[in-house]
Amino acid sequence: MELRFYFDILRRRGWIILATAALAALLALGFSQVQTKTYRATARISAVPARPDWGLGNSAKDLLRNFVNNIKTHSMANRVIDRAQLDMNSYELLDRLTVSAEPENFLIRIDARDQDPEVAKKIALTLANEFVDERVAYYLTQDKNNRIEVKLVDSVIDAPLYRPKPLTNALAGLVLGALVGALIVLLLEWMSSDILSSAASVERSLGLPVLGAIPATPSAARKPADRTSPAARGAAPLPAPAAASDEGGRTA
Repeated sequence: MELRFYFDILRRRGWIILATAALAALLALGFSQVQTKTYRATARISAVPARPDWGLGNSAKDLLRNFVNNIKTHSMANRVIDRAQLDMNSYELLDRLTVSAEPENFLIRIDARDQDPEVAKKIALTLANEFVDERVAYYLTQDKNNRIEVKLVDSVIDAPLYRPKPLTNALAGLVLGALVGALIVLLLEWMSSDILSSAASVERSLGLPVLGAIPATPSAARKPADRTSPAARGAAPLPAPAAASDEGGRTA
């Protein structure tokens, strides 16, 4: 199809796309305003081998996954709750945690989420310190050359807003609304594709040039018949025949 055909669709129905996009963006923005604010604090633990050895380095990378599993346990969560005096159980604490390994950087990342930014920071730092203390106590019993040095990267962390993100939600709603509006326009065009409403649509459907068109005229209003006209007079009833008389001169 020609580009002007699409331009004509946008000219006629483009407002549908704009309206649905704006409506979706406003809905997403409004939903963001009523969402509960959640903050996220991130603590990082460094776990590097005590000596620059290739084999020990690969062992340290493999151990990071084991460290992640040891951190995400109920026993570790209960120790953190007791140490930080948190008002929650181990299930609630683990539900607010995300622990992941970064082998290429020899790091363990601990993300803690909470509605209070200070609580989020306390959870992340307490968990990191609890794990570091546990590993340090263990490696003190091992040969120094085979140790993996575990320490907290930074004890000062922030807890920025994690969600909601009004601008991101509004942009996502805008894009989604535009797609929905485009689908509506395509549906409307498909429903009206069989209607030949103009000379251009006839040419586009039949592939033939339009040579002429009969202009639409309003139907003439019906007028009452003029009884003085010849046609009206011709339709008038005939006069009744004269009464016949009998032989005695009496009329019947």
